[in-house]
Amino acid sequence: MHITIPQLGLGTFRLKDGQAIDAVATGLDLGYRHIDTAQIYGNEAEVGQALAASGVARADAFVTTKIWTENLAADRLRASLEQSLSKLRTDYVDLALIHWPSPGGAVAVAESMTALLAARDAGLARAIGVSNFPIALMREAIAAVGADNIATNQVEAHPFLQNRALDAFLVDAGIHLTAYMPLAYGKVMTEPTIGRIARQHGATPAQVALAWALARGHAVIPSSTRRVNLESNLRARDLILSAHDLAAIDGLERGERVVSPDFAPRWD
Repeated sequence: MHITIPQLGLGTFRLKDGQAIDAVATGLDLGYRHIDTAQIYGNEAEVGQALAASGVARADAFVTTKIWTENLAADRLRASLEQSLSKLRTDYVDLALIHWPSPGGAVAVAESMTALLAARDAGLARAIGVSNFPIALMREAIAAVGADNIATNQVEAHPFLQNRALDAFLVDAGIHLTAYMPLAYGKVMTEPTIGRIARQHGATPAQVALAWALARGHAVIPSSTRRVNLESNLRARDLILSAHDLAAIDGLERGERVVSPDFAPRWD
């Protein structure tokens, strides 16, 4: 089942309590319709509260959550997703992802993907996918449920970590890439090439980095707690970079990974 993932969403990683409620409420007020959360973020209830209070119809919002590693076994996955839905105050999520591959391969990819597909078919999610899956594990996921049943692979991607081999693999498989940490924890703000391009366009460095990712066909889920930044990031959709600009940013690749916990898979 193919769904359309809104290209520019609001990430909620590290947002807690009132901060999470305020950021999601502000984002929805500004026009964001794609909200990304996860079981491990500990803010699904706050995201649900903000969505419920927003006045935005459920059908008009695109909500993603992610299944944590301790819930990947077939006998735990569905129940954990149902708990997420309860916190989010919704009967379904638009996208349910496996957040990280099972550490050390304790739970087989096929087991988790088959359970996730069954949860989708039961109406708990409109679409399913994965996060932080390198090519080798993408092959396992595809073998288990078919590429047509995998809506996206959400991975770290930004000008300093472009994930080109994985990106090319996903394009060939017809699977979308969603980029998290698209601003590299703010490091794009001080990069001279991005700063120069931003000045030429009367834009911010963040807008340039996001526009570059959008031009590559990726969805992006930047996070912010400040209304001015949330509003500014949203305007990245209107920034059209030249081929010269895009090539200059392509040249910033340096394999700089921001997120790589000790349980991470072997990256490409």
